[in-house]
Amino acid sequence: MKIRSITYFLNPGWPLDDEKLTLAENFIKQAKPAFEATGCEVQTTRMATVPYPYLVRSHAIDVVKLALGLDAMAQTIGYDYISLGPALPADMAHYQVIPEVLKATERVFLTGVIADLNGTISLASVKASAEVIFRAATLSRDGFANLRFSALANVPPFAPFFPAAYHHFVDEGQKPAFALALETAGLVVEATDGSKSLKEVRERYKRSIEAFANDLTEVSQALEEATGTSFKGLDFTPAPFPQSELSFGTAIETLGISSIGLHGSLAGAAFFADTLDRADFLRAGFNGLFFPVLEDKILADRVSQGSLTVKDLLLYSTVCGAGLDTVPLPGDTSVEELYALLLDVAALSCRLRKPLTARLMPIPGKVAGDLTEFDFDYFTNSRVMSLQSHELNGLLRGNEVVNIARTISKT
Repeated sequence: MKIRSITYFLNPGWPLDDEKLTLAENFIKQAKPAFEATGCEVQTTRMATVPYPYLVRSHAIDVVKLALGLDAMAQTIGYDYISLGPALPADMAHYQVIPEVLKATERVFLTGVIADLNGTISLASVKASAEVIFRAATLSRDGFANLRFSALANVPPFAPFFPAAYHHFVDEGQKPAFALALETAGLVVEATDGSKSLKEVRERYKRSIEAFANDLTEVSQALEEATGTSFKGLDFTPAPFPQSELSFGTAIETLGISSIGLHGSLAGAAFFADTLDRADFLRAGFNGLFFPVLEDKILADRVSQGSLTVKDLLLYSTVCGAGLDTVPLPGDTSVEELYALLLDVAALSCRLRKPLTARLMPIPGKVAGDLTEFDFDYFTNSRVMSLQSHELNGLLRGNEVVNIARTISKT
């Protein structure tokens, strides 16, 4: 198992507060070697701020200055990537500046809220997020900029995986915190290898989670005491690496499913999600399942073979997935088609009261069935997925704010 990211959360102020950044530097200088001493490789170190609308005005120049300034400073103090948090439905202008920030930077991630923690969907913010994806897709020939943007539905603060990470902006915005994002698809594969029953798989997977969690929590609590940085928890969502032995798709198929995407796949996903739910550790973020098409070798292969679709990925999110992640789409996908898909993600999140994200990647010049051509260590290549979506008509095209959180009448 590897630590995908040590994620540090802060309110950096604007202009940037030197004292807060010094604390961030001191923390990561202690944290990285402390976790490496447990035998875990630390792949990246990341910094996530309060939502940027709380730091600067909505003008693109101001947000770009913040992004460039914090990025430059972060590199000097030991952080690989930065998240500026989400645009908020209170002001659509904050969504409109995101493509400008993506264009001006290479290591800065941003997000946009499409559904809040109360189960409320802003149709305008869903449209604005679709427009961000559409515009960002044209910033490079391969559509790669959308790797650094995601739409958020019901995602709480302190999720350590990017792009979703952000610091709390009301109650705890002044105190730094940290959480760990873990690369654990390999643990799932190991649990299935040689097991004679589902019970044995469950026991082995749960045992391995708790063993690693105990070690990492011990180190984290010592760091919390030493640095005054609040430890928020661990995210054991089985993030993959683009190798078959580190693929969540491999784990599901090992249960007896010939190809993920066929019937039985949802049951396999539900089984692993339930096992993760049963493990005892301090949680932060999703702790669900990732189905990132371009980061998982088996998922990418099944897309290429035609057994795994966008609708399948959305369906699996109902049994504790983390949404749609690194999904390659045709380059001519319209804002209206993206809007319809994002609206489904938002609605699913609200009704199930669970965090979901959508990181969609239209690829210029590509049509459904074309091969992707990314050259990135964390990606494998696949085929562009078809999207069964058309422009919506009628009331769903409005700009209303609607709450659809599940409520049960007492009468």
